[in-house]
Amino acid sequence: MDKLSAEQRHMNMAAIHSKNTNPEMVVRRGLWKKGFRYRLNHRRLPGHPDLVLRKYRTCIFVNGCFWHGHEVQLPLAPAESGEWIVENSKCCKIPKTNQTFWVEKIRRNQLRDREQQRRLAAMGWHCITVWECELTPKRREETLESLAYTLNSIFLQDHTQPTRYAQLEEEDGRLGMAAEREAFP
Repeated sequence: MDKLSAEQRHMNMAAIHSKNTNPEMVVRRGLWKKGFRYRLNHRRLPGHPDLVLRKYRTCIFVNGCFWHGHEVQLPLAPAESGEWIVENSKCCKIPKTNQTFWVEKIRRNQLRDREQQRRLAAMGWHCITVWECELTPKRREETLESLAYTLNSIFLQDHTQPTRYAQLEEEDGRLGMAAEREAFP
């Protein structure tokens, strides 16, 4: 049973925005302090990622646990009784009021998220999702450190290539170094 009236609930839901949310601002400030530079809500990329780091060819989505169904098991259809049997997670609980609407909405959001990330990957972009529950005060610093580590790993993976050294064989069969003066006539 909802503790708010329909009008109060409508006002609450209408006040929720998709840009500049508190979790997004935490990630933005944390990355900026660590020296990462990014663009916001890039319109030319599928899904308009919250943060785009072109140097790292990485898109970051900062998702609210409720709106994107973090770790929620959604059934494909209601049970025979007509009720939806939903396995809620610690951070996301599907409302009992108007449950059909919410299950379908969150399922659509999850499918849309997967499709957008698939399209970005096909374009050569890396995708990282940061969940709202990972930004609680207890977990915030660990999450931001992990994010910075992941971004640096992506950069190194994409921008380092195996170095090839010309190996010169000396007269006695040992390998000489290319920088040695004897190696060059």
